[in-house]
Amino acid sequence: MSADAATHLGGARTTAQRWGWQHAGQQGWAVKDLDLDIEPGQRVLLLGPSGSGKSTVLHGLAGLLGGADEGHQSGRILVDGAPPAGRRDRIGMVLQDPDSQVILSRVGDDVAFGMENFAVPRSAIWPRVAAALRAVGLDLPVQQDTSTLSGGQKQRLALAGVLAMKPGLILLDEPTANLDAAGVLEVRDAVTAAADATGATVVVVEHRTGIWLPVVDRVIVLCPEGGIVADGPPAQTIARQREHLVRSGIWVPDDILPAIPRHRPAMGVPLLTASGLTVGYPSAAIRGGLDFGIDAGRVTAVTGPNGTGKSTLALTLGGLLPPHSGRLEARADFAPSPTNREPIRWRSKQLLTRIATVFQDPEHQFLTGTVRDEILLGPKALDRDRAAITGQADDLLDRLRLTHLADRNPYTLSGGEKRRLSVATVLITRPGLIVLDEPTFGQDRCTWVELVRLLSEIADSGTAIVAATHDEDFVELLADERIELR
Repeated sequence: MSADAATHLGGARTTAQRWGWQHAGQQGWAVKDLDLDIEPGQRVLLLGPSGSGKSTVLHGLAGLLGGADEGHQSGRILVDGAPPAGRRDRIGMVLQDPDSQVILSRVGDDVAFGMENFAVPRSAIWPRVAAALRAVGLDLPVQQDTSTLSGGQKQRLALAGVLAMKPGLILLDEPTANLDAAGVLEVRDAVTAAADATGATVVVVEHRTGIWLPVVDRVIVLCPEGGIVADGPPAQTIARQREHLVRSGIWVPDDILPAIPRHRPAMGVPLLTASGLTVGYPSAAIRGGLDFGIDAGRVTAVTGPNGTGKSTLALTLGGLLPPHSGRLEARADFAPSPTNREPIRWRSKQLLTRIATVFQDPEHQFLTGTVRDEILLGPKALDRDRAAITGQADDLLDRLRLTHLADRNPYTLSGGEKRRLSVATVLITRPGLIVLDEPTFGQDRCTWVELVRLLSEIADSGTAIVAATHDEDFVELLADERIELR
């Protein structure tokens, strides 16, 4: 039977029997004692606190965890009765980090890659490429360079590549985390339509439950200590376990977030002023005509649809990307000198105490072998007192629920843990301005609240914060100003 025919066999059955996984070099189990049976065609929302092993379960079902050199497995995990590595033509997965899933340099080639690997006839490939791009709302030429895409566009591209393969098992790891509100619905509906058309089994990990509950038929909640704490139909499971889910950090519909107190200081002379600013790259402008100021002690949210230049603006404000045109200048007493007021001209050590940036992909800023060393790296570069910074690091580890991970390699953390670590690395240096790109990505309810409280305290202490975000709850609770890009 051809691989193309195999993609039309309907949903794949997935089974875990006392299954567990321990990453190499780590003492605790990422997942343990998991017993699971997902019938063909079921649509499952997999929930659990940050770090409870949700992504590990998906990687296990996809056959992506590697051999004995990468970790230790107990029990069995099966797709259609066989180890997942033998069922690759039946499995499609969208990873938590879309950057790691972009393979080829052109949009169309990237979507076609999986089909080509499984010998789908060439005559069928390109119609399916076009249909998949339409389904996920990625209205781009097939020749478009993938390196020019925003994080949200890469997320859509990864999903298009999966849907084009018409797999029997669709695995989605926070597929809407970097998408604007319209894109979230578009992607969810594209997955639902693909499952309707092919009968595929769907397993999706997402912290925000509300968007997926209407289209799934089963909710499974992982217990961080191992096994499953709840499993059943969506409405009944959420209603029955609501209090436990909220305490565990699960976002539930109609959740009421706690009030976050803010002093909200009056506007003064801005730390940074943009005048006729256009942001982009040497080859192309992305967004122009920007005039605004960034004030000390205030929070500015940068919002707008995917591809409008939010991350590009964040990099420009952080002194990491030169303005395409116009001016971006620091206040004289905030700059290294009255004659050196453009952040792009500042040396790295000058930036470290003035403007710190948290990238959209946390891994892009990790440099050391442990979580604790990562947090201490900036203060060490500034020759700060070791005893003082160690105490500050311990406080941040505790506040951001990273203490138990202090000796872990940053690259082995979950997506939400990596995001909290990346934020901690800049908070400890206490610069005058912190620029954050999607700061709440991958957070459960508990870690989200603690992170927002911490940022509120940092702003109230006089630090300016700029956050590029799709998170309207974050904007409503914390933002003093909004820069809306269209």
